[in-house]
Amino acid sequence: MTFYCNTDKARSEIIRSAFMKAIPDLPFIAVGEACDAKEVRYLFTWKAIPHLRAAYPRLEVLFSLGAGVEQFSFDDIPAGAKLVRMIEPGITATMQEYVTMATLAVHRDLPRYVAHKSHAKWITYPIRPTSEICVGIMGLGELGQASLRALAPFGFRLAGWSRSARTIAGVNCFYGRDELDRFLAQTDILVCLLPLTNETHGILSENLLGKLRPGASLIHVGRGQHLDQSALIKLLDSGHLQSAFLDVVHPEPLPPDDPIWKDPRIILTPHIASATRADTAAVMLIENIRRHQAGRPMIGEVKPDRGY
Repeated sequence: MTFYCNTDKARSEIIRSAFMKAIPDLPFIAVGEACDAKEVRYLFTWKAIPHLRAAYPRLEVLFSLGAGVEQFSFDDIPAGAKLVRMIEPGITATMQEYVTMATLAVHRDLPRYVAHKSHAKWITYPIRPTSEICVGIMGLGELGQASLRALAPFGFRLAGWSRSARTIAGVNCFYGRDELDRFLAQTDILVCLLPLTNETHGILSENLLGKLRPGASLIHVGRGQHLDQSALIKLLDSGHLQSAFLDVVHPEPLPPDDPIWKDPRIILTPHIASATRADTAAVMLIENIRRHQAGRPMIGEVKPDRGY
Protein backbone atom coordinates (compact mmCIF):
# COMPACT_ATOMS: atom_id res chain seq x y z
CA MET A 1 0.00 0.00 0.00
CA THR A 2 1.64 3.22 -1.24
CA PHE A 3 0.86 6.94 -1.45
CA TYR A 4 2.13 8.47 -4.70
CA CYS A 5 2.58 12.26 -4.65
CA ASN A 6 2.52 13.45 -8.27
CA THR A 7 3.43 17.10 -7.78
CA ASP A 8 6.51 19.34 -7.63
CA LYS A 9 9.45 18.51 -5.40
CA ALA A 10 9.06 21.39 -2.94
CA ARG A 11 5.41 20.64 -2.28
CA SER A 12 6.07 16.90 -2.10
CA GLU A 13 8.73 17.33 0.59
CA ILE A 14 6.41 19.39 2.80
CA ILE A 15 3.70 16.74 2.47
CA ARG A 16 6.21 13.92 3.03
CA SER A 17 7.41 15.52 6.26
CA ALA A 18 3.84 15.67 7.59
CA PHE A 19 3.16 12.07 6.56
CA MET A 20 6.32 10.80 8.29
CA LYS A 21 5.08 12.29 11.56
CA ALA A 22 1.42 11.32 11.29
CA ILE A 23 1.27 8.09 9.28
CA PRO A 24 4.86 6.79 9.04
CA ASP A 25 3.79 3.25 8.14
CA LEU A 26 2.33 4.36 4.79
CA PRO A 27 5.07 4.30 2.11
CA PHE A 28 5.40 7.73 0.44
CA ILE A 29 6.67 7.99 -3.13
CA ALA A 30 7.32 11.26 -4.98
CA VAL A 31 7.92 11.97 -8.66
CA GLY A 32 11.23 10.55 -9.85
CA GLU A 33 11.43 7.88 -7.17
CA ALA A 34 11.12 4.16 -7.85
CA CYS A 35 7.47 3.16 -7.68
CA ASP A 36 5.62 -0.12 -8.09
CA ALA A 37 2.37 1.08 -9.66
CA LYS A 38 0.54 -2.03 -8.50
CA GLU A 39 1.17 -1.01 -4.89
CA VAL A 40 -0.26 2.51 -5.25
CA ARG A 41 -3.52 2.84 -3.34
CA TYR A 42 -3.53 6.65 -2.97
CA LEU A 43 -2.63 9.09 -5.75
CA PHE A 44 -2.32 12.86 -5.30
CA THR A 45 -2.21 14.83 -8.57
CA TRP A 46 -3.51 17.85 -10.43
CA LYS A 47 -3.01 16.67 -13.98
CA ALA A 48 -4.90 13.67 -15.25
CA ILE A 49 -2.71 10.63 -15.86
CA PRO A 50 -3.33 8.92 -19.21
CA HIS A 51 -4.83 5.43 -18.99
CA LEU A 52 -5.14 5.74 -15.22
CA ARG A 53 -7.12 2.54 -14.83
CA ALA A 54 -4.41 0.49 -16.52
CA ALA A 55 -1.51 2.37 -14.93
CA TYR A 56 -2.75 2.04 -11.34
CA PRO A 57 -5.10 -0.97 -11.30
CA ARG A 58 -5.32 -1.20 -7.50
CA LEU A 59 -5.88 2.50 -6.85
CA GLU A 60 -8.42 3.17 -4.10
CA VAL A 61 -8.45 6.98 -3.81
CA LEU A 62 -7.57 9.65 -6.37
CA PHE A 63 -6.92 12.95 -4.60
CA SER A 64 -7.11 16.13 -6.68
CA LEU A 65 -4.52 18.76 -5.78
CA GLY A 66 -7.15 21.47 -6.31
CA ALA A 67 -10.82 22.10 -5.77
CA GLY A 68 -11.64 21.18 -9.38
CA VAL A 69 -11.91 17.62 -10.70
CA GLU A 70 -13.11 18.19 -14.27
CA GLN A 71 -9.71 17.10 -15.61
CA PHE A 72 -10.38 13.52 -14.54
CA SER A 73 -12.57 11.04 -16.41
CA PHE A 74 -14.73 8.83 -14.23
CA ASP A 75 -14.55 6.21 -16.98
CA ASP A 76 -10.78 5.93 -16.48
CA ILE A 77 -10.79 5.69 -12.69
CA PRO A 78 -10.40 2.08 -11.45
CA ALA A 79 -13.64 0.41 -10.46
CA GLY A 80 -14.49 1.13 -6.83
CA ALA A 81 -11.93 3.93 -6.47
CA LYS A 82 -13.00 7.25 -4.96
CA LEU A 83 -12.31 10.72 -6.37
CA VAL A 84 -11.70 13.44 -3.77
CA ARG A 85 -11.33 17.16 -4.43
CA MET A 86 -9.12 19.28 -2.21
CA ILE A 87 -10.80 21.28 0.52
CA GLU A 88 -8.23 23.01 2.71
CA PRO A 89 -7.84 26.42 4.35
CA GLY A 90 -5.28 27.73 1.84
CA ILE A 91 -7.64 27.39 -1.12
CA THR A 92 -10.48 28.94 0.85
CA ALA A 93 -8.50 31.91 2.21
CA THR A 94 -6.95 32.85 -1.13
CA MET A 95 -10.31 32.64 -2.89
CA GLN A 96 -11.85 34.89 -0.25
CA GLU A 97 -9.05 37.40 -0.88
CA TYR A 98 -9.51 37.36 -4.65
CA VAL A 99 -13.30 37.62 -4.64
CA THR A 100 -13.16 40.46 -2.12
CA MET A 101 -10.48 42.28 -4.14
CA ALA A 102 -12.37 41.92 -7.41
CA THR A 103 -15.73 42.87 -5.90
CA LEU A 104 -14.36 46.04 -4.35
CA ALA A 105 -12.47 46.84 -7.56
CA VAL A 106 -15.54 46.73 -9.79
CA HIS A 107 -17.65 48.45 -7.13
CA ARG A 108 -15.18 51.37 -7.06
CA ASP A 109 -14.80 51.44 -10.88
CA LEU A 110 -11.16 50.37 -10.93
CA PRO A 111 -11.23 49.05 -14.55
CA ARG A 112 -12.46 52.43 -15.78
CA TYR A 113 -9.89 54.37 -13.76
CA VAL A 114 -7.06 52.15 -15.01
CA ALA A 115 -8.24 52.71 -18.58
CA HIS A 116 -8.45 56.48 -18.04
CA LYS A 117 -4.89 56.58 -16.67
CA SER A 118 -3.50 55.17 -19.92
CA HIS A 119 -5.15 58.09 -21.76
CA ALA A 120 -4.24 60.78 -19.17
CA LYS A 121 -7.92 61.37 -18.35
CA TRP A 122 -8.94 62.75 -14.95
CA ILE A 123 -12.56 61.62 -14.62
CA THR A 124 -14.49 60.73 -11.48
CA TYR A 125 -17.62 58.65 -10.93
CA PRO A 126 -20.18 58.75 -8.11
CA ILE A 127 -19.66 56.21 -5.33
CA ARG A 128 -22.75 54.10 -4.76
CA PRO A 129 -23.35 52.87 -1.20
CA THR A 130 -22.71 49.15 -0.88
CA SER A 131 -26.19 48.80 0.59
CA GLU A 132 -27.56 49.58 -2.89
CA ILE A 133 -25.49 46.89 -4.62
CA CYS A 134 -26.30 43.19 -4.77
CA VAL A 135 -23.43 40.72 -5.09
CA GLY A 136 -24.73 37.39 -6.31
CA ILE A 137 -22.64 34.23 -6.14
CA MET A 138 -23.38 31.26 -8.38
CA GLY A 139 -22.21 28.14 -6.59
CA LEU A 140 -22.75 27.83 -2.84
CA GLY A 141 -20.23 25.17 -1.95
CA GLU A 142 -17.31 25.70 0.41
CA LEU A 143 -15.71 28.48 -1.66
CA GLY A 144 -18.98 30.24 -2.45
CA GLN A 145 -20.08 30.36 1.17
CA ALA A 146 -16.62 31.43 2.34
CA SER A 147 -16.63 34.28 -0.19
CA LEU A 148 -20.02 35.45 1.05
CA ARG A 149 -18.67 35.50 4.62
CA ALA A 150 -15.73 37.61 3.47
CA LEU A 151 -18.01 40.13 1.74
CA ALA A 152 -20.51 40.46 4.58
CA PRO A 153 -18.65 43.18 6.56
CA PHE A 154 -18.74 45.58 3.60
CA GLY A 155 -22.51 45.95 3.67
CA PHE A 156 -23.38 44.63 0.21
CA ARG A 157 -26.71 42.96 -0.30
CA LEU A 158 -25.80 39.31 -0.73
CA ALA A 159 -27.51 36.65 -2.82
CA GLY A 160 -26.61 33.14 -3.86
CA TRP A 161 -27.78 30.56 -6.38
CA SER A 162 -27.13 26.83 -6.38
CA ARG A 163 -28.50 23.65 -7.88
CA SER A 164 -30.09 22.56 -4.60
CA ALA A 165 -31.73 24.54 -1.81
CA ARG A 166 -29.48 26.25 0.76
CA THR A 167 -30.13 28.41 3.80
CA ILE A 168 -27.37 30.88 4.69
CA ALA A 169 -27.78 33.61 7.30
CA GLY A 170 -27.82 37.07 5.75
CA VAL A 171 -27.96 35.74 2.19
CA ASN A 172 -30.97 35.70 -0.13
CA CYS A 173 -30.71 32.17 -1.50
CA PHE A 174 -32.16 30.87 -4.76
CA TYR A 175 -31.93 27.41 -6.25
CA GLY A 176 -32.74 25.47 -9.37
CA ARG A 177 -33.50 26.62 -12.89
CA ASP A 178 -36.90 27.97 -11.86
CA GLU A 179 -35.33 30.58 -9.55
CA LEU A 180 -32.30 31.51 -11.64
CA ASP A 181 -33.94 34.42 -13.47
CA ARG A 182 -35.08 36.05 -10.20
CA PHE A 183 -31.55 35.73 -8.84
CA LEU A 184 -30.02 37.34 -11.94
CA ALA A 185 -32.57 40.16 -12.12
CA GLN A 186 -31.41 41.61 -8.79
CA THR A 187 -27.66 41.06 -9.22
CA ASP A 188 -25.23 43.95 -9.83
CA ILE A 189 -22.00 41.96 -9.42
CA LEU A 190 -22.10 38.31 -10.46
CA VAL A 191 -19.45 35.95 -9.09
CA CYS A 192 -19.21 32.53 -10.74
CA LEU A 193 -17.88 29.80 -8.46
CA LEU A 194 -19.66 26.86 -10.05
CA PRO A 195 -18.00 23.50 -10.65
CA LEU A 196 -17.57 22.52 -14.28
CA THR A 197 -20.05 19.80 -15.20
CA ASN A 198 -22.07 18.88 -18.26
CA GLU A 199 -24.88 21.02 -16.83
CA THR A 200 -22.74 24.11 -16.21
CA HIS A 201 -20.62 24.03 -19.38
CA GLY A 202 -21.37 27.30 -21.23
CA ILE A 203 -23.80 28.49 -18.55
CA LEU A 204 -22.47 32.08 -18.67
CA SER A 205 -24.11 32.69 -22.02
CA GLU A 206 -25.37 35.86 -23.67
CA ASN A 207 -28.87 34.94 -22.56
CA LEU A 208 -27.91 34.46 -18.92
CA LEU A 209 -25.62 37.48 -18.64
CA GLY A 210 -28.24 39.58 -20.40
CA LYS A 211 -30.60 38.99 -17.47
CA LEU A 212 -28.32 40.76 -15.00
CA ARG A 213 -29.15 44.31 -13.96
CA PRO A 214 -28.03 46.95 -16.50
CA GLY A 215 -24.47 48.06 -15.79
CA ALA A 216 -23.62 44.84 -13.96
CA SER A 217 -20.12 43.35 -13.67
CA LEU A 218 -18.88 39.77 -13.86
CA ILE A 219 -16.24 38.15 -11.66
CA HIS A 220 -15.37 34.75 -13.08
CA VAL A 221 -13.38 32.37 -10.88
CA GLY A 222 -15.01 29.10 -11.93
CA ARG A 223 -13.69 27.49 -15.11
CA GLY A 224 -13.05 29.00 -18.53
CA GLN A 225 -15.54 26.67 -20.22
CA HIS A 226 -18.40 28.23 -18.23
CA LEU A 227 -18.18 31.48 -20.18
CA ASP A 228 -19.08 32.45 -23.72
CA GLN A 229 -16.25 34.98 -24.08
CA SER A 230 -17.57 36.51 -27.29
CA ALA A 231 -20.93 37.06 -25.59
CA LEU A 232 -19.17 38.85 -22.75
CA ILE A 233 -17.52 41.30 -25.13
CA LYS A 234 -20.80 41.82 -26.99
CA LEU A 235 -22.59 42.72 -23.75
CA LEU A 236 -19.75 45.04 -22.72
CA ASP A 237 -19.98 46.76 -26.11
CA SER A 238 -23.73 47.21 -25.72
CA GLY A 239 -23.29 48.77 -22.27
CA HIS A 240 -25.39 46.13 -20.54
CA LEU A 241 -22.27 44.99 -18.69
CA GLN A 242 -19.78 47.52 -17.35
CA SER A 243 -16.72 45.44 -16.52
CA ALA A 244 -15.35 41.99 -15.82
CA PHE A 245 -12.68 40.30 -13.74
CA LEU A 246 -11.60 37.02 -15.35
CA ASP A 247 -9.26 34.63 -13.57
CA VAL A 248 -10.19 31.75 -15.87
CA VAL A 249 -10.53 31.67 -19.66
CA HIS A 250 -10.56 29.09 -22.42
CA PRO A 251 -8.04 28.22 -23.63
CA GLU A 252 -5.39 29.04 -21.05
CA PRO A 253 -3.39 31.00 -21.97
CA LEU A 254 -5.42 32.88 -24.54
CA PRO A 255 -4.00 33.26 -28.07
CA PRO A 256 -2.00 36.51 -28.45
CA ASP A 257 -4.63 37.96 -30.80
CA ASP A 258 -7.59 37.34 -28.50
CA PRO A 259 -9.47 40.64 -27.94
CA ILE A 260 -9.67 40.04 -24.19
CA TRP A 261 -5.98 40.93 -23.84
CA LYS A 262 -6.51 44.51 -24.98
CA ASP A 263 -10.02 45.17 -23.70
CA PRO A 264 -9.73 47.87 -20.99
CA ARG A 265 -13.04 46.83 -19.44
CA ILE A 266 -11.68 43.39 -18.58
CA ILE A 267 -9.14 42.69 -15.85
CA LEU A 268 -7.44 39.37 -16.63
CA THR A 269 -5.39 37.30 -14.18
CA PRO A 270 -3.68 33.98 -15.02
CA HIS A 271 -5.75 31.49 -12.98
CA ILE A 272 -4.28 32.55 -9.64
CA ALA A 273 -7.43 33.30 -7.63
CA SER A 274 -6.73 30.47 -5.21
CA ALA A 275 -3.89 28.09 -4.50
CA THR A 276 -3.38 24.95 -2.47
CA ARG A 277 -0.99 25.27 0.46
CA ALA A 278 1.16 22.19 0.90
CA ASP A 279 1.14 22.22 4.71
CA THR A 280 -2.62 22.46 5.10
CA ALA A 281 -3.19 20.11 2.16
CA ALA A 282 -1.09 17.52 3.99
CA VAL A 283 -3.35 17.79 7.03
CA MET A 284 -6.41 17.19 4.85
CA LEU A 285 -4.79 14.27 3.02
CA ILE A 286 -3.85 12.59 6.29
CA GLU A 287 -7.35 13.08 7.69
CA ASN A 288 -8.95 11.61 4.58
CA ILE A 289 -6.61 8.62 4.48
CA ARG A 290 -7.52 7.88 8.08
CA ARG A 291 -11.20 8.24 7.25
CA HIS A 292 -10.85 5.93 4.25
CA GLN A 293 -9.04 3.28 6.25
CA ALA A 294 -11.74 3.49 8.92
CA GLY A 295 -14.51 3.13 6.35
CA ARG A 296 -15.85 6.66 6.91
CA PRO A 297 -16.79 9.23 4.22
CA MET A 298 -13.92 11.46 3.14
CA ILE A 299 -14.05 15.25 3.08
CA GLY A 300 -14.49 16.44 -0.50
CA GLU A 301 -15.55 13.05 -1.87
CA VAL A 302 -17.01 13.56 -5.35
CA LYS A 303 -20.35 12.09 -6.36
CA PRO A 304 -20.04 10.66 -9.89
CA ASP A 305 -23.64 11.52 -10.79
CA ARG A 306 -23.04 15.21 -10.01
CA GLY A 307 -19.39 15.63 -10.93
CA TYR A 308 -18.55 17.50 -7.72
